[in-house]
Amino acid sequence: MDFNFSEEQDAIRSLADEVFTSKATIERTKEIELSAERVDRELWRELATTGLLGIALPEEFGGGGLGLSELYALLEEQGRHVAAVPIWETTLAALAVNEFGSDSLRAELLPSVADGSRFLTVGLEEFGPYTGGDPLTTAEQDADGNWTVTGEKAVVPMTHVANLALVSATASTGTALLLVDLSAEGVTLEQTQSTNWEICANLTFAGAPAQLIGAADGKTVPWLIDRVELALAAIQWGVGSGAVAQAVTYLNGRKQFGRPLATFQAVNHQLADCYIDLEAMRVTLWQAAWRISEGLDLGTSVLVAKWWATDGGQRVVHRTTHVHGGMGVDTDYPVHRHLLWGKQIAATLGGSSSDLARLGAQLASGVEVLA
Repeated sequence: MDFNFSEEQDAIRSLADEVFTSKATIERTKEIELSAERVDRELWRELATTGLLGIALPEEFGGGGLGLSELYALLEEQGRHVAAVPIWETTLAALAVNEFGSDSLRAELLPSVADGSRFLTVGLEEFGPYTGGDPLTTAEQDADGNWTVTGEKAVVPMTHVANLALVSATASTGTALLLVDLSAEGVTLEQTQSTNWEICANLTFAGAPAQLIGAADGKTVPWLIDRVELALAAIQWGVGSGAVAQAVTYLNGRKQFGRPLATFQAVNHQLADCYIDLEAMRVTLWQAAWRISEGLDLGTSVLVAKWWATDGGQRVVHRTTHVHGGMGVDTDYPVHRHLLWGKQIAATLGGSSSDLARLGAQLASGVEVLA
């Protein structure tokens, strides 16, 4: 196992940092948060123009032909700058289509994702505690081979800009991924917003027409969930790293009793704890990502990375907010945005207690510990 990045990967990280630093400034982020869409389309176009948006998609469809490691590096930089663009939702839905979809569907969707002209979204969560079990949403196939979806999906992100959603459902033969047109008959959207102010929606399907992606054999849904959980872990690492960087700048410039707050032992201990959590988050993330890229058995590695991102990530954003003192609770102050993102990510696909329960179930079933 080698956690060193290649020259190509370092170049991608550097380019991503350059794009986010220039386009996702604090002033620009505030402007986007007050907009109707809350999506930075200018940044989205820049990500597409530089090739970063399609970095993990095949070259034949306008992508970069690279892999998940490069995508996760991009997501880390997004988290560091808390940039309001639906990268993981769109790209992971596209990657699932690339992995399991028909040639015609791949040719239809993937080029428009790579060039930034299309948004996609993913619906995996339902109402009630997330357990990782089979979805309550159901999928049925009629005598003519047509599929329909019935059920509910909670807090599906970016439904106001995406016209297609990839959702999980349970069919008679196993769990399945299905692509649903959000404007189709039988689809109802109840728009709301998440903890970090992103627009999302609760979806209700009443026999809505859908297109099966791959087979309804119980393999496609876990494939997507593993990659989504690691994507969230990558963003969370970036969110925490960005929060710590802001805290360091603030503590070095703020003085009390004639010396910088950064010199106080209690403050040093808080940031040392942040460093430990971030290192654990980083190592478990990249171990799981490496196993995926090598086609190895994932064992418990994804859930361990998810738990560290959920549990450790929350500690980091809370500590960095705390060391800002009164400034940390100012909702207009930059570090508060990291707090909100950290809490939202930690609640997505189950919190830390859910992660531990799922890990326990995996261990009880004999899954190998790989983290």
